[in-house]
Amino acid sequence: MAETKADIKSVYPLPSYNYRVTVGGSEVVSFSEVSGLDLEYEPVRYKHGLSFWMGEKIIPGMQQPIELTMNKGIVKNRDYLSKWMSDAYGNPFSMRKRDVLVQLCDEVGKPVVAWKVKGALPVKLTGPTFDADSNEVAMETMELVAYGLEINYSP
Repeated sequence: MAETKADIKSVYPLPSYNYRVTVGGSEVVSFSEVSGLDLEYEPVRYKHGLSFWMGEKIIPGMQQPIELTMNKGIVKNRDYLSKWMSDAYGNPFSMRKRDVLVQLCDEVGKPVVAWKVKGALPVKLTGPTFDADSNEVAMETMELVAYGLEINYSP
């Protein structure tokens, strides 16, 4: 049985290279890699008086923090990540947490799945590795920590 183009689009998985990252609701930043979109809860094992007979109960525990890692190439006059890092820790009374929206897009650029990381705080900014024998792009890496993650299929 021949499949139509619409059938293939609705059933086949999307490639992971077509995505868009928006920081703070308006700033679209080009990242070469985004990882750490993990939603994880720590299970709590509860032993009661009849555990020897019925077994221990497993109940949901605390949510683990989301540890997001984003890599991007260094471009002239684009110091967004270093400004965010210095803004976050420059004034101890105002933390600069921002929402990060990662959207997986289809072939025409329309978002299909969106991961919204709420209140992300930068914790580490790693500069490039310099090597005279290499011809690689200078990359910087930012690590963020947050506690809120919403996943929206068909935003």
